[in-house]
Parts: sequence; structure tokens; C-alpha cells
Amino acid sequence: MKKIQVTRDWVLFLDRDGVINERIPGEYITDFNQFRFLDGVLEFLEKASGIFKYIILVTNQQGIGKGIMTESELDLLHECMIREVRRCRGKIDAIYYCGDKSTQSNNSRKPKTDMAYWAREDFPDIDFMKSIMVGDSITDMDFGKRLEMQTVLVGECLGYTDQDVLVDYVLEGLPDLLSVLECEK
Repeated sequence: MKKIQVTRDWVLFLDRDGVINERIPGEYITDFNQFRFLDGVLEFLEKASGIFKYIILVTNQQGIGKGIMTESELDLLHECMIREVRRCRGKIDAIYYCGDKSTQSNNSRKPKTDMAYWAREDFPDIDFMKSIMVGDSITDMDFGKRLEMQTVLVGECLGYTDQDVLVDYVLEGLPDLLSVLECEK
């Protein structure tokens, strides 16, 4: 398998549910008591923090648009998640989310690239061609390819067929990304 050559100026974009934490089929995670990190993710984030300039979370959260949770509740959940990541010596530099319903016109949900451009407003040195998008759905892969990122599909691989040109790598989980990285010493 060809390796992704990364230098310290690369950026890692991550989806949340199904990549960082366990997805609850048919439900929304509305507070940190429901949030379960997937095996090896905290250890991965510690290692990745020394590899990537930025680690950025981009996540569709239509539970807000549906009235299942508020933005404040989501912010608190993310604060708790980041606190745990930091406790384990990892980092997530920023989180961008879209609370719009998928049926809402003019939404900013992935695969639209709005969240990536919001990140670049905050971190102007982001080069999308020196970025990796890791997600568990074809929507995540489409988001990454629209920005010319390397794309890595993990977990349940929602909507994936093995002929999909949007996917550069298919891995079992986020921690397996380390096996396809070749880092500058």
C-alpha cells in the first residue's frame, strides 16, 4: 500500500461519529454520558498531535436542526471530549459543525466544503492539498475530494462500494491511519 508522505505542516480533518466515538444507530449523542471513544482513538490522537500541525473536527450535527439538542449542549459535549483528549496528551485544535437538517436548503453540511473554509479563516496557513480527511461515510470522502485532500474511510464505511473513486484508503479504524503515514523525520 502506498504511504501518505506527511510533513509537519499537514492538517488532519476528522469526522466525529463513527471515527472518534461510537455511533449510536438511529440516535443522536446529546451529552457526554452517551459518548464513547472508539478503541485506540485517544492513543492515536496523542501520536497524531506530534505529526500534524492541526487536527480539526468537521461534523454534521442535524440533531440541532431537529430540536433534539441545542448548540449549548453540543458545545458542552465537545468541551468534555476535548478535555479528555488533552488529559491523554492529545489535541483537537478546532471543531466546526453544521446543525442544519439535511433537508434544509442552503445548508453547510458535508459534502459541502463550508466547514473547511471556516477552518481556513481561523487557520490561514491550511493547505487542503496537504490535508487528510478521515470519515466513515462517502459524504466525508466527497468533502475531502472536493478540496483535493487525501481521503481515508474507516469504520462502517457508510455508502461505500469498492469501486468508489472518492476513497484513497479504507482502514478498519482511525488508529490504523498511522500504518499508512510516512512522516518526515
